[in-house]
Amino acid sequence: MKGYGRSSFFADIGAGVSVGVLALPLAMAFAIASGVAPEQGLYTAIVAGFVISAFGGSKVQIGGPTGAFIVVVAGIISQYGYGALAVATVMAGVFLVAMGLAKMGGAIRYIPRPVTVGFTNGIAVLIMSTQIKDFLGLEMQSVPEDFIPKIAAVWDNIHTADWRTLLVGVASALIIVYWPRPWRRRVPGMIGAIFIVTPLVALSGFGVETIQTRFGGIPDSLPSFALPEFEFSEIKGLVMPAVTIAVLAAIESLLSAVVADGMIDDRHDSNQELVAQGMANIAAPFFLGIPATGAIARTAANVKNGGRTPVAGIVHCLTLAAVLAFAAPCAQYIPLATMSAVLFVVAYNMGDWSAFAQMRRLPRSDDAVFLATFLLTVVFGLTLAIEVGMILAAMLFIRRVSETTQVMLVDRKLETDLSKYSLEGKDIPEGVMVFRIFGALMFGAADKLEGILAEMGEAPKVAILRMRTVLAMDSTALGILEGLHEKLRARGVAMIITGAHSQPLHMMEKSGFLEKIGEGRVVENIDIALERAREILAERRPG
Repeated sequence: MKGYGRSSFFADIGAGVSVGVLALPLAMAFAIASGVAPEQGLYTAIVAGFVISAFGGSKVQIGGPTGAFIVVVAGIISQYGYGALAVATVMAGVFLVAMGLAKMGGAIRYIPRPVTVGFTNGIAVLIMSTQIKDFLGLEMQSVPEDFIPKIAAVWDNIHTADWRTLLVGVASALIIVYWPRPWRRRVPGMIGAIFIVTPLVALSGFGVETIQTRFGGIPDSLPSFALPEFEFSEIKGLVMPAVTIAVLAAIESLLSAVVADGMIDDRHDSNQELVAQGMANIAAPFFLGIPATGAIARTAANVKNGGRTPVAGIVHCLTLAAVLAFAAPCAQYIPLATMSAVLFVVAYNMGDWSAFAQMRRLPRSDDAVFLATFLLTVVFGLTLAIEVGMILAAMLFIRRVSETTQVMLVDRKLETDLSKYSLEGKDIPEGVMVFRIFGALMFGAADKLEGILAEMGEAPKVAILRMRTVLAMDSTALGILEGLHEKLRARGVAMIITGAHSQPLHMMEKSGFLEKIGEGRVVENIDIALERAREILAERRPG
């Protein structure tokens, strides 16, 4: 807020009002798709959005309910009810605060793109699948939660589709997509669709289902503070859903903050952002709210409309509160088919569909991770997809690291180091073999050290291990290094290590390996190592 003045204040007010108007249909649509009343989406956007703007690590982040939570929230509500969802949301909030305090805000960069794109596209498909019933006006008593049974049930009931509902849905989608670009900054296409279609439906007497016919009226104020009602026996089963909510909130909010940084040339505090996201998810359920996170589309709209400080986010919340207080009776006439059209467009925009076309140009391992995460998300749900996706991400990371690690026998011809460290012009005594180790010596690549034995053929007298390009080593690699030393000693081969960096050197010293290998066997550079090798050869020479 340094240097904040009158012009900044009015710019923030304009941006906040614009984003508040955009958030109105989205908040209600996400709530309806999640299986709760539309006003609960507004409560979430107001309460959680205020906390995220006021205490977040990004100047322009806009928070509220998003499409990423729809499937998780709907699943918890269908199985346990809203009380359990409220508890899971609070638990997720606690997890997010703990992640922020533990400085885990930078961990988002460890999730590879195939995983994030895989479950983002999967979420988009799941959102679309939840809207087919209302978009077509199908007469179905209940809709299965899982994707494949849901599609099968839709197919079995496709003959019950209502042409009037379909017409309203298609008209709404076309208005949103083809809304004139010059108008979008001040009046989003979603608002345009609602303002055009809602009165036409009311005047035509189409009789399509609306918010009023399904949910009744919308309250005109926030609910009073109340503790969620739940059973303690349900908490154990809510741990993984809570973890899923926390992971999704962390990923989406930090991605949104990164996008915002690029738009305003700023740098957010990722750890503070996680703390704020956690506080928002702890607060929202006490006002009948649902999970919330940073919303990329609304944050981008905030920046494009001139928002540059948290004031814009707070004004966005006040705008929604004013709409709730003065325009709630009008919102009840919005057709559900129009809300479905809103979600269809949102889901399509959130997916990165070009990823399918790019598959042939990517490594097969990336393709496999992307497809596995996508299919798991669609078929088995987000919780399992995130669990498996994180495991696949870890395995992919380990594989990539291990591929960069090399252990090779070098001589004057194969040496590629700079002149200071090169073997060129240096005398390598007979009976001495030099091995160059490159890359991180971690558990995924540590077994490459054992390849030294295979390279030796007829055992030399001295083996020099050049570790100048090894910046990190773990306990697995250290254990294999110790085993290699024992096997070489059994063959009568002396081991010399040269150029070890501080982390590997500290590890070898702390574990006692330096004592095992012997004093003077870990040296600074290749010149000292070759001189030490000559001394060892001289000691072993008969007579």
